[in-house]
Amino acid sequence: MDGYIAKIIATLVAALAIRKFALPGPAIVGNNQKGKNENEEDTNSSEEELQGGIVPVSLQWRNITCTLSDKAGKTMRFLLTNVSGEAKPGRLLAIMGPSGSGKTTLLNVLAGQLVASPRLHLMGRLYVNGNPFSSASHKIAYVRQEDLFFSQLTVRETLSLAAELQLSKLTSSEDREQYVDDLINRLGLVSCADCIVGDAKVRGISGGEKKRLSVACELIASPSVIFADEPTTGLDAFQAEKVMETLQKLAEDGHTVVCSIHQPRGSIYAKFDDLILLSEGALVYVGPAKEEPLSYFSKYGFICDEHVNPAEFFADLISVDYSSHQNEESSRKRIDYLVEVFAKKCADEIDGSLNLEMQTTKIYRAPHKFVSPRKVGWWKQFRLLLKRAWMQATRDGPTNKVRARMSVASALIFGSIFWRMGLSQTSIQDRMGLLQVAAINTAMAALTKTVGVFPKERAILDRERAKGSYAVGPYLFSKLLAEIPVGAAFPLLFGTILYPMARLHPTSLRFVKFSTIVTVESFTASAMGLTVGAMVPTTEAAMALGPSLMTVFLVFGGYYVNSENTPVFFRWIPRISLIRWAFQALCINEFSGLQFEKQQSFDLEAGEQVLERLSFSGNSVGNSLAQESRILLFWYLMTYVLLKTKKPKYQALELPQAELKPSPVLTEMNE
Repeated sequence: MDGYIAKIIATLVAALAIRKFALPGPAIVGNNQKGKNENEEDTNSSEEELQGGIVPVSLQWRNITCTLSDKAGKTMRFLLTNVSGEAKPGRLLAIMGPSGSGKTTLLNVLAGQLVASPRLHLMGRLYVNGNPFSSASHKIAYVRQEDLFFSQLTVRETLSLAAELQLSKLTSSEDREQYVDDLINRLGLVSCADCIVGDAKVRGISGGEKKRLSVACELIASPSVIFADEPTTGLDAFQAEKVMETLQKLAEDGHTVVCSIHQPRGSIYAKFDDLILLSEGALVYVGPAKEEPLSYFSKYGFICDEHVNPAEFFADLISVDYSSHQNEESSRKRIDYLVEVFAKKCADEIDGSLNLEMQTTKIYRAPHKFVSPRKVGWWKQFRLLLKRAWMQATRDGPTNKVRARMSVASALIFGSIFWRMGLSQTSIQDRMGLLQVAAINTAMAALTKTVGVFPKERAILDRERAKGSYAVGPYLFSKLLAEIPVGAAFPLLFGTILYPMARLHPTSLRFVKFSTIVTVESFTASAMGLTVGAMVPTTEAAMALGPSLMTVFLVFGGYYVNSENTPVFFRWIPRISLIRWAFQALCINEFSGLQFEKQQSFDLEAGEQVLERLSFSGNSVGNSLAQESRILLFWYLMTYVLLKTKKPKYQALELPQAELKPSPVLTEMNE
């Protein structure tokens, strides 16, 4: 087992060394760029990026069909049915419909963000400026419903770090700072620029400001197309208005903006340039917004009252009424009629406009591919991420205060229970019990803190890796290094209070060893929490799996089951139990050299006899810590491998059967 772990660690060190000295790859440029022109265009494009230059993009899609089969594969549900449409630069397109109508599904399909599943089947055609869609050719931004940030960073720090990681390393720091200031002004974040973002525990900026900050982060690389999934969800009327004003201004600046939205107020609806109405995955209307859809529906007898919000009228018109069986049947007939009418009357018009758009897109098409920023080098990624991790760890006052209070409270409680133990025969059991409790408390405290936080942070990691901001190696290494001082403080505080209260082995050297053991164990439990957080998708799953796994290590921790009595097929578990090696080290540190009062001939007089009963004789504190450290490195390695390999996979858009060519079903994010 030890040799196996050593080989894995050696492989990781070699991989990191190769990564360290590897140079950043070249920027992506068009095939028609050669020689001197290539360098000139690369420089010009980099300057264009920094100044917020936008390559106009017209997005067209035709006959998008998405189906979801049940687990048995016998029945199939249509999420989208022959959906066609277009989004143009300089215009704000809204996708509206009731819950479950397919708004988010369509948005994810267009953005290439539909999570892959063997039960999904996705077909249709998607074009960018008349060419088959390629995410490498044009920058795409996706503003998700959930705003994910590092809570202890300010708005300016969040944007500055994103700019340093994403913008070309050829640009100067002054240019980047100016670019960030321009973004802050452009998105109305001046008043909160130096406020921390905050979260549920710490008050920070408002929900609307967080949404605008999400948009600002996506605008760093000057995307051509901006997708926003229900950007007003959870916001009050004022903040929703401000967010939609921001998206409207971005469209006016030349971006192609597409958003899904449920039921906006009238003033928000007035900002839309184009509109798509979906009901149960089928098209009900595609075309200009404002008054045109009202005129369209009035032709078929569905008239909106004069003072009714058009968005509310559309919602009532295309929603299924489940209040009674009769209402449900009549509403379904109405929706089926609208879908059928639109398919007959307007399908040809959509196809014609798409064909015309494809023929005239030369006015939008860039002369060459938009140059991607060069990837920042490994060391610069590490330096920037270390700075961010340090600010997040040291500024998180509420969490650190809670951890400090828990450490003090636990030490006081255990110290009071095991107050000033003597050297009687009964104190042997007390000492073993206290050392086991100390090992368990240290491990559980570090584990629960990590599994409660890391799954959310991993979502940020996945999002930023999708942009190519940084790699896993510098992220993980910087996180571990930044958290060492803060992570060590709490087990040290625990040991400083507990040790004299319980009157453990009263020498300074033994106290230093005790503190070192619980600190290393705390880091190991935290590393295990990182692995669990990288393994499962949600915080709830991590909170369920982590303590369960720790309970297994607890049973084989050396106190409840003697290692010599462990069944053969379970003997590998104590070798990887972080509690076992910590408990063994604590016992060796405590019992070595102690002499107990002997009253009966069968009593244990020397501490070494206690160690022999526990099957710990022949070991040392140094050897136990070495084993604990190997487990620590093993969990770190497992975290790295899981983060590296578990990239989100997205469903690829297949051509219709008549045009189908062999192609992979799944595509992965580019790192």
